Amino acid sequence: METFESLVRAEFAPKSTYLNTASNGLLPARTVTALHEAALLRAEGRPLTSLYEDVEASRAAYARLAGVPVTRVAAGASVAAHTGLIAASLPAGAEVLTAEDDFTSVLNPFHVRGDLKVRAVPLERIPDAVRPGTALVAVSAAQSADGRIVDLPALREAARTHGARTYVDFSQSAGWLPMDADAYDYSAAVSFKWLLGPHGAAFLVVPEDFGGLTPVLSGWVAGEAPWDSCYGPVAELAHSARRFDLSHALFTYAGLRHSLDLIEELGVTAVQAHDLALADRFRAGLAALGHEPVPAPGSPIVSVPGLGARQPELSRAGIEVSNRAGNLRAAFHLFNTTADVDRLLDVLSG
Repeated sequence: METFESLVRAEFAPKSTYLNTASNGLLPARTVTALHEAALLRAEGRPLTSLYEDVEASRAAYARLAGVPVTRVAAGASVAAHTGLIAASLPAGAEVLTAEDDFTSVLNPFHVRGDLKVRAVPLERIPDAVRPGTALVAVSAAQSADGRIVDLPALREAARTHGARTYVDFSQSAGWLPMDADAYDYSAAVSFKWLLGPHGAAFLVVPEDFGGLTPVLSGWVAGEAPWDSCYGPVAELAHSARRFDLSHALFTYAGLRHSLDLIEELGVTAVQAHDLALADRFRAGLAALGHEPVPAPGSPIVSVPGLGARQPELSRAGIEVSNRAGNLRAAFHLFNTTADVDRLLDVLSG
């Protein structure tokens, strides 16, 4: 009988102590195999039909993880593009509430509009800062820089009270934090971090009524009958969120469907428990060494002020972490072990 441990060990064999999933997740073996097979289709001139089937399989798998019908999921290329679509839908003068120093892809499209009122507050103040006249709250569920998690229940309640729409970026949490995308107007996530997929795919969840979005980036794949929509204007947009699709990076989805399968097989709650146990072990070890990480309870991302400059030294020692604004950022995911934590602590103690 396969266990969490046996499934993981069958898929991953990192050559380093890899603690940098907040930048890029490792690819499972099944995903690497699928990517190779997809490349051979192109190299050998065989039909690519199966690659389009991979797109739909990936969409369906993400919908299950997000807890929404597949008809509400659009497949794109980046969170920035999805944010731009939402930004384009807002009327001039609309107020957008954001968190200070959130990831740029969640913020910048609202700023470049030039005619929106973008207001930034500290992350912990987001729910209290929603007010009458706030059109949209846009925030990452978990902060890229330090792993802090926004108070999502309080955010939902505040938005409901004041009639604001919500947009949540799950890029740093999809794959380890159970999602309830139905609780928000819009949400997005990239595939290449905690979902363990290749670069080039990002999903957008929209309301059943599309939430006032106009498919300004749509091409032939956004048609109800895509292969009949290749020339001239699209006569009939897809009746589902597929109307917001961008042209698909086919190789990416060929691999991604297998990464998402693995997440489903393991179970997000089991992944969460595994990841948080390792992060808490690291936090306890840091305290013993006299270091105090940025408070981020319930997050597998640990950011340690003052230690970022040691990233090159750690990399030379075969330990991959990030330097973010002078902080050392370690991210613990399903392929990591207690030995990884202890090795990092051992080098930091030297």
